[in-house]
Amino acid sequence: MTEPRAQGPLFERMAVIGLGLIGGSLARAARQSGLVGTVVAADRSDDELALGVELGVIDGHGSVAEAVAGADLVVVAVPVRATRDVLAAIRPHLSPEAVLTDVGSTKGSFVAAVHEIFGGWPSRVIPGHPIAGSEKNGVSAARGDLFSDHKVILTPPADAAPDALERLTRLWQGCGATVLTMDVARHDEVLAATSHLPHLIAFSLVDTLAGEDQNMEIFRYAAGGFRDFTRIAASDPVMWHDIFLSNRDAVLRVIDHFNEDLAQLRQAIEDQDGAALLRVFSRARAARNHFSKMLSGQAYVTDMSQKPVRFRLQPGGSVNGDIRVPGDKSISHRSIMLGALADGITEVDGFLEGEDSLATLQAFRDMGVTIEGPDHGHVRIHGMGMNGLEAPRGPLYLGNSGTAMRLFTGLLAAQPFDSELTGDASLSRRPMDRVAGPLRAMGAVIDTAEGGRPPLKIRGGQKLSGIHYDMPVASAQVKSCLLLAGLYADGMTSVHEPAPTRDHTERMLEGFGYHVHRDAATSSVVGGGQLSAGRIDVPADISSAAFFLVAASIAVDSDLTLRHVGMNPTRTGVLNILKLMGADITVSNEREIGGELVADLRVRSATLRGIDIPEDQVPLAIDEFPVLFIAAACAEGRTVLRGAEELRVKESDRIQVMADGLKAVGVATTVTPDGIIIDGGQTISGGEVDSHGDHRIAMSFAVASLRASGEILVNDCANVATSFPGFEALARETGIRIDAEEGR
Repeated sequence: MTEPRAQGPLFERMAVIGLGLIGGSLARAARQSGLVGTVVAADRSDDELALGVELGVIDGHGSVAEAVAGADLVVVAVPVRATRDVLAAIRPHLSPEAVLTDVGSTKGSFVAAVHEIFGGWPSRVIPGHPIAGSEKNGVSAARGDLFSDHKVILTPPADAAPDALERLTRLWQGCGATVLTMDVARHDEVLAATSHLPHLIAFSLVDTLAGEDQNMEIFRYAAGGFRDFTRIAASDPVMWHDIFLSNRDAVLRVIDHFNEDLAQLRQAIEDQDGAALLRVFSRARAARNHFSKMLSGQAYVTDMSQKPVRFRLQPGGSVNGDIRVPGDKSISHRSIMLGALADGITEVDGFLEGEDSLATLQAFRDMGVTIEGPDHGHVRIHGMGMNGLEAPRGPLYLGNSGTAMRLFTGLLAAQPFDSELTGDASLSRRPMDRVAGPLRAMGAVIDTAEGGRPPLKIRGGQKLSGIHYDMPVASAQVKSCLLLAGLYADGMTSVHEPAPTRDHTERMLEGFGYHVHRDAATSSVVGGGQLSAGRIDVPADISSAAFFLVAASIAVDSDLTLRHVGMNPTRTGVLNILKLMGADITVSNEREIGGELVADLRVRSATLRGIDIPEDQVPLAIDEFPVLFIAAACAEGRTVLRGAEELRVKESDRIQVMADGLKAVGVATTVTPDGIIIDGGQTISGGEVDSHGDHRIAMSFAVASLRASGEILVNDCANVATSFPGFEALARETGIRIDAEEGR
């Protein structure tokens, strides 16, 4: 719960119509937090109203007319099928300046009732739905903390009064809730699946078992799981009767889906089809385990993380130890994709269990692929062959991963079914025309949002033809997208790149038995082949290792070893650039595993010098430049970067965001259209940096703290988990003085 507001209440008089669990809890929470001045209630039960006053939930009570008169906030908290009559009683007494809201579980019925009673939509009517509750009911069950750490969904119309929406949002936040918004139809569809259907199943299951001959034995020996699941069957029958009838169409649709799936499970059990059972159970287990991170992000919010994270970094320190950073994200993505399309079972070790990679994994589960794990980096993929994917029921949510979205676009362009690709707020701002354009030239039908941005809607059943494509800008993601589409195209698909980019796709295709012709800067595939399953050992990600390579280089008395680092020659630009700057890096134990080169790296403190970064190294280090900017700031002399336009269309405009962040900690830079100029030797002061939700920006300023003179605060760091889970713990282990704070 929040502390009482010193400036006075948000609302002087709140009228609560319906003093049950939700209405009573809102009244109690709002009064306790000083968010409202006076709370007056109306209810069918005089006993409940009297008890509300006795318990200190409300200040007074009366009829609907008496409660509403003079109120600047009216909350309708009655069963949803009673809403129309209550609104009719409210309207004659409602102040034009009052905010009117509700707490019902269905929004379409409330909207229809408002239109009928008011003859339109008043701008100060804001429908709401707190995702909180209990099997208990009545004002005696009201709790001031009922909404703490729970969601409240508001469904405001496009022309909602801004001040009304803002004050109502603050009210719910003051009661401890996270406030989200969505449109009415989407709300009712989502809640039908996530709330209404589970309640229906619980009611039905308990009723079914109660009718069995051995019902006493069934309930006497029921395990805890049964009791937990069926607890919701103790909810108010009248309330749920109203909800199901009010949200009939959406509930019927999700019941039909459930019945189809249940019938398939029954058939699988009858047929002793273990593979089908494993596919469903593994998919369901994974979805449940990552629901809060992934699927709720798709359903309720635009960001994967609901709570902001801030890094607090103390200055100074050295970096020492012997570590292995997480597996390569690029290879992890591709291992799932090609394993899913291969014939047979693919075993993957070293898989990156970050949110981006898990989103890719979940997307293939949504298309019918059985995937076991991940379990400590081990994944087992039951490939469905090149043409075995099934149509997903809804959009495929890819979190923050631009790599996944671009590669998926190529794979899905030739599938027989329609598909839609979505992502979080950051990904939704990133342009996708660089892949959509050449795919359309191959025959794909792809719709994008304004500016070529996600969501991407891909029409199935299109026949693709191979093309030759000269990429205007070097991009491994674009190249890989077209090569993957080329697997399904008639004839040859070839891609010419103006500068070398990472070749993980080409290497992995060869590892799965699919020939890739490579001629200098051109890679080609002929469509119509097959992929054969195998084993993949994912090396440690050199992009993740880069933060520690720079950290140990700039911090005094540092000596750090990084194990099993991927040394793909198209990815070693960061090593080459650091060595040109004078870094002390020793490469040892070089070997090849699964077609990829790996090695151990030892890095020690060194005096770095500024350089003109060779343009041929830029594509080989494109993801590592944020932390290389930190190295440049700590070097002696000037560092100049050119030819890096692609940095402006990453998770953020990494050139400008890094320049702004460096300025915030006292380092001046000169930004150019395709790069940046950094004069080294400037003092890195303390300061507050906005990462703009870009994980690499956040981690780069964690490294900068090693040479700072004061505390550095980095905001908006939740997305670090997308590429480098466990970064904070590993950073602390090596000597970086970092703490992660939630809720800021």
